[in-house]
Amino acid sequence: MIVNTRQKLLFGSIGLIILAMATPASYYKYAASTVNVSVEEKIEGASIFEAIIPYEVPNIKYGFVLNDYRVKEGVFKKNQFLSEVLTKEHVPYTRIDQVVNKSKDVFDVRKMRVGKEYMILGPKDKTQPAQYIIYEPSPFRYIVYDLQGETNVEEVERPVDTLEYESSGVIYSNLWSAMMDNNLDYELAVKMEDALAYNVNFHYISAEDRFKLIYERLYIEGEPVGIGQLRAAYFQQNGREHCAYYYKDDAYEGFFDEEGRPMKKAFLKAPVKYTRISSPFNLRRFHPVLRRVKAHLGTDYAAPRGTPIYAVANGVVTRSGYSRGNGNFVKIKHDKVYETQYLHMSKISKLGKKGTKVMQGDVIGYVGSTGLATGPHVCYRFWKNGKQINPKNENLPAPEPMTEEHLVVFKANITELRKQLNEISYKSKEELASLKAKNKEADSKTIP
Repeated sequence: MIVNTRQKLLFGSIGLIILAMATPASYYKYAASTVNVSVEEKIEGASIFEAIIPYEVPNIKYGFVLNDYRVKEGVFKKNQFLSEVLTKEHVPYTRIDQVVNKSKDVFDVRKMRVGKEYMILGPKDKTQPAQYIIYEPSPFRYIVYDLQGETNVEEVERPVDTLEYESSGVIYSNLWSAMMDNNLDYELAVKMEDALAYNVNFHYISAEDRFKLIYERLYIEGEPVGIGQLRAAYFQQNGREHCAYYYKDDAYEGFFDEEGRPMKKAFLKAPVKYTRISSPFNLRRFHPVLRRVKAHLGTDYAAPRGTPIYAVANGVVTRSGYSRGNGNFVKIKHDKVYETQYLHMSKISKLGKKGTKVMQGDVIGYVGSTGLATGPHVCYRFWKNGKQINPKNENLPAPEPMTEEHLVVFKANITELRKQLNEISYKSKEELASLKAKNKEADSKTIP
């Protein structure tokens, strides 16, 4: 049977009309816009057929079809509380009190922060009370407060997609510049330092030092939301190579070197992160305040005021307080051999009080410039058997490797990671310059 164009149009129109009549109205309820289905071809002696079927694509967020609600979005302002937001939406105080009480075991409303967004859903009739308020404490989860009936509070975890990436960089000036030049998130530098902090002193980085990284990037609904697990890290410092591999089984978890030794040592290399050494250990230093030569038996780390200061190892706080020279300070005894002290704090934390047992990495205070100090920094001092020494020169004992049984499995697991690291290349200065130019051009196009 041969069907000409005129017949196709006729059959098509009849079919669309029948489909429209037979399909429930709800089928067309949701969509982005009205869609025109038309025949562009002109036929001699025939009019152009055009069928218009309006429908709406559902606008879905937080599991709700927003088309069905009156939607109001806002941001928490300074000194603004949930009760104030909800009373403006005609929610009675008794209902608000119910929600606040039920939220304590899920997400306490007192944790809602200034600048964080919220969304309110309610009936189309603006005079009626709101039905839901949704708060998003992080990209990974959101809280739904049901304001109806008996009220309910639910925390919803968003599904996260994970992709593996490889990156590298050569340091020509500093680590920050190297990360920026290679279009890398500085969160990667943080994770790299955490993995290698016990072996690499990031306060002594030199030109031509270099790194390679294998890591996970997290996505929610196709949008990047952060860096996931760092799987392997390589750092070459002054020609010496350091590798760290993440491994987890029923007995071990953390970063290990290629021989299965934990990267985590008894002492951190420094009590602060992402800073520079402003004054090293020096027996003949000219004191900037006293204006005379005086031995500097510590290492000064310059950092912005308020930067956290960490206990470099487990121990007990033996002294804590203020003195004219030291300013606010904390001293920790780690064992029968080693002690450390941290000077010029702006503030001592609760864990920095005398008699407190601290763990490695605990925040004991914050960088300041109290006492004899010309600017914000922490003076870090290190004792061995009662004598102050330069910790940089101390050969601290290495931790024991994992057992042979686990070591066999570990080495099998890192074989592919080691191969991947070896195959990662570095961008030349010319490639970096070209990449920087492209980024600059792309940024200029986004500026209105």
